[in-house]
Amino acid sequence: MGLYDVHAHLTDRRLAAREAEVLDAARAAGVTTIISNGLNPHDNEAVAALAARAPDLVRPAFGLYPVDAVLYEMDQLGVDYPKDRPAEPAEQAIEWLEANLDAAFAMGEIGLDHHWVPEALWERQEEIFRELVKLGMERDKVLIIHTRKAEARTLEVLQELGAERVDWHCYGGKLKLARRIAEAGHYLSIPANSVRVQAFQRMLEELPREQLLLETDCPYLGPERGVLNEPKNVAGTVQTAASLWGCSAEAAQAQLEENFERLFGVAP
Repeated sequence: MGLYDVHAHLTDRRLAAREAEVLDAARAAGVTTIISNGLNPHDNEAVAALAARAPDLVRPAFGLYPVDAVLYEMDQLGVDYPKDRPAEPAEQAIEWLEANLDAAFAMGEIGLDHHWVPEALWERQEEIFRELVKLGMERDKVLIIHTRKAEARTLEVLQELGAERVDWHCYGGKLKLARRIAEAGHYLSIPANSVRVQAFQRMLEELPREQLLLETDCPYLGPERGVLNEPKNVAGTVQTAASLWGCSAEAAQAQLEENFERLFGVAP
């Protein structure tokens, strides 16, 4: 059986500095697939290069983080948001995706974020999100979704556009809406901090097991506070799921592996 991590940020400088160590630790833990998600064209290129260096383990997902999607406009409005290079108009990022998305395993991360983005730019952000969803569907890619403080609207847009192959990464909204997401046929990936966060444990307990996946969102959301997260930690989420489901770790892993294969069309 294989373990997988559908949402990692291996190009984060803190993990990239220890690339070989992080990947070897994942392999030792039984991880067979890591989907490293891109945030913008520069990061997407780094993801592609990493996947080329570790083709046995890393699968590239190319995306446009919802804050990056409107960062150029945020700059114009004088909104302070940390960045390591000048912001570029979303059109440039979309052009990059149109030219390169066929080489990706999935599309992500994309979505809506009403936490960091001011309300004046919500309409613009949604316009870009719609364009990205349409592009991903045209290229038959699983959409890996980031949404914060905009969960209900994100679901409305996805359903309106007819998106079916969808994973909601690190969903932080209400459980009632999570059930609606599952009813829509979408999947939700559970991060490694589920070992200590009750909200994610409730999702494991109450959502359909057939629509749950594993992720880390590394280097964030680790099982230990203050310690950088890594893909190896998905093994702990399997143990948490097994405990909550009242089954063996092997049975939990088999269920989660089956879910991955159903959504992505390949075994992890």
